[in-house]
Amino acid sequence: MANIKKKKETDETNSSGVSKSKAKREERKKEVARERMHRRTAKIAGAAVAVAILLVIAAAAGKSIYLAAMRTTPDSNFSAGLTADGRIEGVDVRDALTLVDYANIPIPADEVAATDEEVETDITATLESHREESTDETIAIKDGDLVNIDYVGTIDGVAFEGGNSNDAGYSVTIGSGSLVDDFEQQLIGHKPGETVTVDVTFPENYGGQDIAGKDANFSVTINSITVTPELTDEFVAENFSEEGLTTAEEYRAYVQNQFYEQHLEAYLTGYILDNSTVKSYPSDYLKKLRGVTKYDDEYMLQYYNQKFSSYGQTREHVWETRGPEITDELSYEKELRQRAEESAKTAMVYQAIFEDAGLTIDMDAYFAEMTAESGEDAVTAMKENSGEGYLAQNQMREAVIDYLMSLYK
Repeated sequence: MANIKKKKETDETNSSGVSKSKAKREERKKEVARERMHRRTAKIAGAAVAVAILLVIAAAAGKSIYLAAMRTTPDSNFSAGLTADGRIEGVDVRDALTLVDYANIPIPADEVAATDEEVETDITATLESHREESTDETIAIKDGDLVNIDYVGTIDGVAFEGGNSNDAGYSVTIGSGSLVDDFEQQLIGHKPGETVTVDVTFPENYGGQDIAGKDANFSVTINSITVTPELTDEFVAENFSEEGLTTAEEYRAYVQNQFYEQHLEAYLTGYILDNSTVKSYPSDYLKKLRGVTKYDDEYMLQYYNQKFSSYGQTREHVWETRGPEITDELSYEKELRQRAEESAKTAMVYQAIFEDAGLTIDMDAYFAEMTAESGEDAVTAMKENSGEGYLAQNQMREAVIDYLMSLYK
């Protein structure tokens, strides 16, 4: 009996000295613990998903609320926030910013001087704008010339449809390839008043089946050559005497000075803005600037849609007029605020210089001049559309620019 009992105890005990029944109980405990952990983990995960969903909903609701608070109302009153004389209402601009020392601006000569390229380009454009048709029989056609011709074409001695200008005159630029085969090149070297025979071969795939691939002869009368004048004293005296110019040298100097003044103005206006610092922006004025800026943007949206609707190119949202980096209403509103601050700074700087330099404007004289140029109805409409405050602000800015130019030119 003792041996049998001893053997039984040995069978029910594992190598670690724990009985099998106890091991099973321990394993069951672990399974229960694992199940409890799984349930707890699942519950936590479910709660986390629920929280995430709530956060997304809250974020969307928050963005919607944020946008509603940010959303700018368009305003067509361009004089909003301005006094009748063009100043920003309720703001001492000289206290609101650190103004640049506008009387001592260093001017880099190389940045404001006219370049030879722009002077020559401008002179060439001026000469081309004065070109005229010439029947001078001493002038020969050359490549690139614009010529006026009449022609009668025949194939095997028989006139064909579309081969006659019927003395209506036809203008072509030599070398443009507008006419069949080498028609244009055969006119080179000939002069107004001449009648020239031009021989061509129509292409095999030419649109008119009756003449495709056939040889044709054209009797061409050269009516005129469009001539571009040269920059001579005579040309200048004839066309620019009102500017007090009589020689080519004077005209060239005049063009150089025009570019110099353009560059100088651009440099000065950029300098005063870049080197002035705003301490505090007038919040009411910023809000009104956002309104008129958005009104302008919406007007541009309407203009774009009217112009391109027939091509199937329309835009639904105002921010689509602002470039690829503005992708939604939120980014548009942020950019709108940036533009409003830039506009406000510009207005503040010009007003500060205007006041600091003791400048004045005469709006009565301005309106009288505009009435003489455009008529009373146009001036009335201008006042109604923009408001006198906005118009005065623009005149204030012009006065500052004229003043700065007088200091540095």
